[in-house]
Amino acid sequence: MTIFDIPVKTLAGQDSSLGSLEGKTLLVVNVASKCGLTPQYTALEKLHEQFADRGFAVVGFPCNQFGGQEPGTAGEIAEFCSATYGVTFPMFEKVEVNGSARHPVYTALTAVPDANGEAGDIQWNFEKFLLRPDGTVAARFRPRTTPDDPEVLAAIEANLPADYYLG
Repeated sequence: MTIFDIPVKTLAGQDSSLGSLEGKTLLVVNVASKCGLTPQYTALEKLHEQFADRGFAVVGFPCNQFGGQEPGTAGEIAEFCSATYGVTFPMFEKVEVNGSARHPVYTALTAVPDANGEAGDIQWNFEKFLLRPDGTVAARFRPRTTPDDPEVLAAIEANLPADYYLG
Protein backbone atom coordinates (compact mmCIF):
# COMPACT_ATOMS: atom_id res chain seq x y z
CA MET A 1 0.00 0.00 0.00
CA THR A 2 1.29 3.46 -0.91
CA ILE A 3 0.21 6.94 0.12
CA PHE A 4 -1.94 6.94 -3.05
CA ASP A 5 -4.08 4.11 -1.62
CA ILE A 6 -4.97 5.76 1.69
CA PRO A 7 -8.64 6.76 1.77
CA VAL A 8 -9.36 10.46 2.19
CA LYS A 9 -12.42 12.60 1.70
CA THR A 10 -12.54 15.68 -0.46
CA LEU A 11 -13.44 18.98 1.15
CA ALA A 12 -16.92 18.38 -0.30
CA GLY A 13 -17.13 15.11 1.67
CA GLN A 14 -16.71 12.69 -1.22
CA ASP A 15 -14.67 9.49 -0.82
CA SER A 16 -11.34 9.87 -2.57
CA SER A 17 -7.61 9.25 -2.33
CA LEU A 18 -4.45 10.79 -3.66
CA GLY A 19 -4.56 8.01 -6.28
CA SER A 20 -6.03 10.33 -8.91
CA LEU A 21 -2.80 12.31 -8.64
CA GLU A 22 -0.45 9.32 -8.87
CA GLY A 23 2.32 10.00 -11.37
CA LYS A 24 2.44 13.70 -10.48
CA THR A 25 4.82 15.49 -8.17
CA LEU A 26 2.80 16.73 -5.19
CA LEU A 27 3.30 19.36 -2.53
CA VAL A 28 1.14 18.26 0.41
CA VAL A 29 0.42 21.07 2.89
CA ASN A 30 -1.59 21.29 6.12
CA VAL A 31 -3.40 24.60 5.75
CA ALA A 32 -5.38 26.99 7.96
CA SER A 33 -7.50 30.05 7.22
CA LYS A 34 -6.74 32.17 10.29
CA CYS A 35 -2.98 31.77 10.67
CA GLY A 36 -0.20 34.31 10.28
CA LEU A 37 1.12 32.02 7.53
CA THR A 38 -2.22 31.91 5.65
CA PRO A 39 -0.90 34.32 2.97
CA GLN A 40 1.21 31.35 1.79
CA TYR A 41 -1.95 30.33 -0.08
CA THR A 42 -1.01 32.93 -2.70
CA ALA A 43 2.37 31.32 -3.41
CA LEU A 44 0.89 27.81 -3.22
CA GLU A 45 -1.69 28.67 -5.86
CA LYS A 46 0.99 30.30 -8.02
CA LEU A 47 3.13 27.13 -7.81
CA HIS A 48 0.13 24.98 -8.64
CA GLU A 49 -0.60 27.06 -11.76
CA GLN A 50 3.05 27.44 -12.76
CA PHE A 51 3.88 23.72 -12.75
CA ALA A 52 0.48 22.08 -13.41
CA ASP A 53 1.22 21.38 -17.07
CA ARG A 54 4.46 19.67 -16.04
CA GLY A 55 2.83 17.09 -13.78
CA PHE A 56 2.68 18.95 -10.47
CA ALA A 57 -0.09 19.69 -8.00
CA VAL A 58 -0.43 21.31 -4.59
CA VAL A 59 -2.70 19.39 -2.22
CA GLY A 60 -4.22 21.02 0.87
CA PHE A 61 -5.37 19.39 4.09
CA PRO A 62 -7.04 21.87 6.45
CA CYS A 63 -6.13 21.33 10.10
CA ASN A 64 -7.42 22.95 13.29
CA GLN A 65 -4.77 21.58 15.67
CA PHE A 66 -2.63 24.70 15.88
CA GLY A 67 -4.19 27.54 17.83
CA GLY A 68 -7.68 26.70 16.53
CA GLN A 69 -6.77 28.52 13.32
CA GLU A 70 -9.02 26.46 11.03
CA PRO A 71 -12.35 26.53 12.89
CA GLY A 72 -14.64 26.64 9.86
CA THR A 73 -16.85 24.04 8.27
CA ALA A 74 -15.82 22.46 4.98
CA GLY A 75 -18.08 24.91 3.14
CA GLU A 76 -16.61 27.91 4.94
CA ILE A 77 -13.07 26.71 4.22
CA ALA A 78 -13.87 26.19 0.53
CA GLU A 79 -15.47 29.62 0.25
CA PHE A 80 -12.57 31.35 2.05
CA CYS A 81 -9.92 29.67 -0.11
CA SER A 82 -11.74 30.38 -3.34
CA ALA A 83 -12.87 33.94 -2.60
CA THR A 84 -9.75 35.14 -0.78
CA TYR A 85 -6.92 33.34 -2.55
CA GLY A 86 -8.44 31.93 -5.76
CA VAL A 87 -7.39 28.42 -4.75
CA THR A 88 -7.89 25.86 -7.52
CA PHE A 89 -5.68 23.07 -6.18
CA PRO A 90 -7.27 19.98 -4.59
CA MET A 91 -8.42 20.43 -1.01
CA PHE A 92 -9.26 17.50 1.19
CA GLU A 93 -11.18 17.11 4.44
CA LYS A 94 -10.06 18.76 7.66
CA VAL A 95 -7.73 16.29 9.39
CA GLU A 96 -5.54 15.93 12.44
CA VAL A 97 -1.85 15.80 11.58
CA ASN A 98 -0.50 14.99 15.06
CA GLY A 99 -1.56 12.84 17.99
CA SER A 100 -3.57 9.67 18.38
CA ALA A 101 -6.14 10.74 15.76
CA ARG A 102 -3.47 11.61 13.17
CA HIS A 103 -4.76 10.92 9.66
CA PRO A 104 -2.99 7.95 7.99
CA VAL A 105 -1.65 10.22 5.23
CA TYR A 106 0.17 12.20 7.91
CA THR A 107 1.30 9.05 9.71
CA ALA A 108 3.19 8.20 6.51
CA LEU A 109 4.47 11.74 5.94
CA THR A 110 5.67 12.52 9.46
CA ALA A 111 7.89 9.42 9.46
CA VAL A 112 10.15 11.27 7.01
CA PRO A 113 12.84 13.60 8.37
CA ASP A 114 13.37 17.19 7.26
CA ALA A 115 16.70 18.57 6.02
CA ASN A 116 18.01 18.60 9.61
CA GLY A 117 17.18 14.92 10.07
CA GLU A 118 14.14 15.57 12.27
CA ALA A 119 11.10 13.39 11.68
CA GLY A 120 7.94 13.39 13.78
CA ASP A 121 5.17 15.80 14.51
CA ILE A 122 4.09 18.66 12.30
CA GLN A 123 5.33 21.91 13.90
CA TRP A 124 2.54 24.26 12.78
CA ASN A 125 0.24 25.12 9.88
CA PHE A 126 1.74 25.14 6.37
CA GLU A 127 4.32 22.38 6.80
CA LYS A 128 5.08 21.03 3.31
CA PHE A 129 5.97 17.59 1.97
CA LEU A 130 7.18 17.20 -1.60
CA LEU A 131 6.18 13.81 -3.00
CA ARG A 132 7.79 12.24 -6.04
CA PRO A 133 5.52 10.82 -8.74
CA ASP A 134 5.83 7.37 -7.08
CA GLY A 135 4.52 8.76 -3.77
CA THR A 136 7.78 8.73 -1.84
CA VAL A 137 8.79 11.86 0.03
CA ALA A 138 11.52 13.87 -1.70
CA ALA A 139 11.68 16.72 0.83
CA ARG A 140 10.04 18.13 3.94
CA PHE A 141 9.84 21.87 4.49
CA ARG A 142 8.90 23.42 7.81
CA PRO A 143 6.08 26.00 8.06
CA ARG A 144 8.14 29.18 7.76
CA THR A 145 9.78 28.01 4.52
CA THR A 146 7.66 29.76 1.94
CA PRO A 147 6.37 27.90 -1.11
CA ASP A 148 8.38 30.20 -3.41
CA ASP A 149 11.64 29.72 -1.48
CA PRO A 150 14.47 28.86 -3.94
CA GLU A 151 15.06 25.57 -2.09
CA VAL A 152 11.43 24.54 -2.60
CA LEU A 153 11.45 25.59 -6.26
CA ALA A 154 14.68 23.65 -6.90
CA ALA A 155 13.26 20.55 -5.21
CA ILE A 156 10.08 20.75 -7.30
CA GLU A 157 12.07 21.16 -10.53
CA ALA A 158 14.32 18.22 -9.62
CA ASN A 159 11.36 15.93 -8.96
CA LEU A 160 8.95 16.74 -11.78
CA PRO A 161 8.00 13.68 -13.80
CA ALA A 162 10.26 13.47 -16.85
CA ASP A 163 7.63 11.89 -19.07
CA TYR A 164 4.53 13.86 -18.08
CA TYR A 165 2.25 15.01 -20.85
CA LEU A 166 -1.22 16.46 -20.70
CA GLY A 167 -3.55 14.26 -22.55
